Amino acid sequence: MVFLRWTTLRRYLLLSAMLALLLFISSIWLRAEPGRSLGRGRTCNSWEHSEPPLVAAQQEELDGAPPLIRECPGQSFQVSHLLQFLNSCISAADDVLLEPYLQSWDQLISFMESLGTMVSFFSQKLREKVALIRELSLKQQGRQTPVAAFGLKNGVYRSARTMVEAELRLGVVSFTRQTDSGSRTLLRLHRSLLWLKLLLEGLTEGPDAAGRLKPPGELSRDAYWVALAPHHPWMLRQAAELVFLALPDRKYFWQLVCVQSQEEAVPVLHVIIQALARVHARTQRILEEHAMLELP
Repeated sequence: MVFLRWTTLRRYLLLSAMLALLLFISSIWLRAEPGRSLGRGRTCNSWEHSEPPLVAAQQEELDGAPPLIRECPGQSFQVSHLLQFLNSCISAADDVLLEPYLQSWDQLISFMESLGTMVSFFSQKLREKVALIRELSLKQQGRQTPVAAFGLKNGVYRSARTMVEAELRLGVVSFTRQTDSGSRTLLRLHRSLLWLKLLLEGLTEGPDAAGRLKPPGELSRDAYWVALAPHHPWMLRQAAELVFLALPDRKYFWQLVCVQSQEEAVPVLHVIIQALARVHARTQRILEEHAMLELP
C-alpha cells in the first residue's frame, strides 16, 4: 500500500515538473536554432522544398468552397472563412498579401485553441507574432490605434515581398542576432504553417496494414519533427511531447470541420491542405530569394 502511494506521488511530481518546464520554456517557443542534428534520419533543412504545382482540378477547388464545406455553428473556427482568407493571400505579382495572411492565422489559431488548454498555451505565442506584424504596420504608417485593416492595405507592410525588401533596406533585419522584425516573425509563422499542413495531411491518411489509424498526437509529433523541431532547443522539443499526448482523437477533428466520419473529412481536408500549400510555397520562395530561411 505504501509502495502504491509512493508510486502515485512520484507520477504527480513528474507531471508537475514537466508542466513547470513547459511554462519556463514557453517564452522561447518557435525560436530558431539552425545547424542542429536531430537524429531520426532528418536534417535541419528537410522541410525546405518546393511545393508541387496545383493541377487544374485543385485550382477549381480553391476558387470557391465546395458544397461539402459547411458552417459549423457554435465555434470560432470555420473552414469557409479560412479558405476565403488563404485564397485572398495570393497576389498576381508572385506575392503574399499580409492582411488576409494574418486573418488566415486568426482562423488557424482558433483551430489550435479548440484542441485544448495545452495547445492553446502555445497558440498564444503565435497570436503574439501575428499581433507584432500588425503593430509594425501601424508604426510604419504613423498610427497609434488599431484600424480595420491593421495598417496593412497600403505601405510597405501590405505584402510579404514589400515588407521583406523594405526591412532589408532599412537595416531592420539581422542575419546574426534576433530582432523583432516582420521578416523574422513571418519566418516563424511560415514554419508553423508547414507543421499544420503536415498534420492535416496525416489526418487524410487511411489505416495501416493492421487497420490502425494513427492518432492525431502521433501525426502531430511526426509533423513537428519535420517542420519545427529542427529549430527548437532540446528542452522545448521535450515539452512539445506533452502537447502531443494531450491532443484529442480524430472524431474531435471531424467536428471542427463539420463532418462525422473519416470519409467525409478527407475531401474537406484536401481542400484546406491545397490552399495552405499554395500560400506556403509562395512565402517560401520570397524568404528563399532573400536568404531568410535561417534568420536567428
